[in-house]
Amino acid sequence: MAERSFAREVEDLKLGAGDVFRGEGILAITKALLQSGVSYVGGYQGSPISHLMDVLADAKDVLDELGVHFETSASEATAAATLSASVMYPLRGAVTWKSTAGTNVAADALSNLSSGGVTGGALIIIGEDYGEGSSIMQERSHAYALKSQIWLIDPRPNLSTLVRMVEEGFALSEASNTPVMLEVRIRTCHVHGQFVAKDNQKPKFTLREALENPVRDVNRIVLPPASFLHEREKLERRGPAAIEFVKEHRLNETFGPARGDVGIVMLGGMYNTTIRALEYLGLADGYGDSAVPLYVLNVAHPLIEDELVGFCAGKRAVLMVEEGAPDYIERDLNTILRRRDLQTKVCGKDVLPMGGEYTAPVLTKGLRQFLAVHARELLGNDPPQPDPSPVLADLRVKALAEVVPPRPPGFCIGCPERPIFAALKLVERELGQHHISADIGCHLFSILPPFNVGATTMGYGLGPASASAFNVKSDKRPISILGDGGFWHNGLTSSIGNAVFNKHDGVTLIVDNFYSAATGGQDIPSSRASNPRRKTNNSIVAAVRGIGAKWVRQIDRTYDVAKMRDTLREALASTTPGPKIIVASSECMLNKQRRTRPMLAEAMRTGKRVVREKFGVDADICTGDHACIRLSGCPSLSLRHTDDPLKDDPVAFVDENCVGCGNCGEVAEAAALCPSFYRAEIIHNPSSLERFVDRTRASIIGWFERRRNAGRIVFASNRG
Repeated sequence: MAERSFAREVEDLKLGAGDVFRGEGILAITKALLQSGVSYVGGYQGSPISHLMDVLADAKDVLDELGVHFETSASEATAAATLSASVMYPLRGAVTWKSTAGTNVAADALSNLSSGGVTGGALIIIGEDYGEGSSIMQERSHAYALKSQIWLIDPRPNLSTLVRMVEEGFALSEASNTPVMLEVRIRTCHVHGQFVAKDNQKPKFTLREALENPVRDVNRIVLPPASFLHEREKLERRGPAAIEFVKEHRLNETFGPARGDVGIVMLGGMYNTTIRALEYLGLADGYGDSAVPLYVLNVAHPLIEDELVGFCAGKRAVLMVEEGAPDYIERDLNTILRRRDLQTKVCGKDVLPMGGEYTAPVLTKGLRQFLAVHARELLGNDPPQPDPSPVLADLRVKALAEVVPPRPPGFCIGCPERPIFAALKLVERELGQHHISADIGCHLFSILPPFNVGATTMGYGLGPASASAFNVKSDKRPISILGDGGFWHNGLTSSIGNAVFNKHDGVTLIVDNFYSAATGGQDIPSSRASNPRRKTNNSIVAAVRGIGAKWVRQIDRTYDVAKMRDTLREALASTTPGPKIIVASSECMLNKQRRTRPMLAEAMRTGKRVVREKFGVDADICTGDHACIRLSGCPSLSLRHTDDPLKDDPVAFVDENCVGCGNCGEVAEAAALCPSFYRAEIIHNPSSLERFVDRTRASIIGWFERRRNAGRIVFASNRG
């Protein structure tokens, strides 16, 4: 078993009625699922919801006792299709994934699910990864809720509210026969707090009961004529039922004074940041007591017109706080008020940015502009506030930015993917630049310095598919990259199968690091670990051969840069028709260190002899060319100034973070660079003989160093 253990987090899932749960928002949501009587949970890992999946994966005993089925889905589409169990049966089910990337994958299943509707509560927990720190395209999930009529909950970042919205989300789904999205931003997932727990609930209706009592209702299947009736049902019954439920259960909240000349309407996920901005302006305290009326949309879709009209009536203006573009709710709010003949001014994107994350400084600036026009008296004397402008406005930081280069994200220390791209650069140095189609995963870092490879990335597992148009006669073949996670997610059929079927003559490089590494190191079908709960050790090579690929090469040690280089060169020159596939395998170093370090620490603690490898650079031999850094990029490979008067440039230097992967030396050898790299063995708990040899070596080396230094002093004095 190679995955991380979440035994401590699992204990939190066992808390009962009256116990106080303390922890992160995403764990509170996980606990809320069990309190809600969920029958099954599925999903695909990805920030910021991986923790939910990881904890449930280790909670088998808890889930078995409750009769809850859990599985890690092959993709987000698989997870969404799992919710079909709630279409015919009163089963509560939940799935989760990273949005919007995952929602894009799941779109087909979601459309069918929302058209036919559900009988049991169906909850889709989506991790909204929007903002500057996001690793995906900047889009909102709101559009999916609107187009498919899936109700969208955007809860206030408060653990009690999060738990309540999970419970109410299931009830809302059942009351309106409609799936419900629960949108949680990164800040919401990682907010800390507490709530009073309830007992976990066994499902009222079990999966076994469903199997033993099958139900079939053709009117819920998306096929004419039923599909034409679904739209009418959405408009005439499901929509009104949802609106009535939200109103009756008061899912949206109001805060602050009952009356005021201005007010703020906000998405629930924006509440904490808005309160902080009001606090900066002296209009709220740290406990959320606001001097401005607030209307919090914990339910972003459907909007409750009566509540919005009641809140806006009598106000000169309201500010709509809606992060991201387009301004869906601001437009709807304008339409609602004008239809009711209310002339309340609606502000939003006129004082707040159209796009980008709404941080406290951004909201402070926008709120100040809004209040200065529509409620100047609230600002009082307008005392000095923290400068909300970007940090780079500070001249000192600007000056520093001109000296210190930006640090792009890159591979971890010792990453086995780095030598793959070093080999690719060596091949391109010999054969010229090629068109390279990249893919989602850790290997996408290769598009950044020092490798600078990759022209496009079109989606998870679609690297080779995005090279499909280049299947033409040419002196150069396209190269595509695919990770093992993407391979099992979507790539086997959409990329490899497509290339085989269309006799694509390009080269595909499958990066196999044994895990879904970029999402936290979860096991996948090709993981080399023995997982008692899942079937691992499924060969990627066997899979691609099974789908028809003929030219396949397996490299089981990616750190062999010379072999990687030669295999790539062979693939680009091969006359064999069809795709040329290289499976490059080595264990993710981060997961390897996570797995082996506790074992080594325990061995050292008990006095056992432990040998740890580390690489270094001989400063006397290094010329300061730095080609090794340009072909490696390892964070542990840095620069150090030397006292040698004959060397103007700093020399390469390996710091203490080195994990001894050997890539530096392999790259230097394959690229015919200077022979300045050496491999050292650090021995813990050495034997008596080893201690004696070490002392002898140290004394001899010390004698030579003193002699050399004396010569340098003489040289310097003669030169002076």
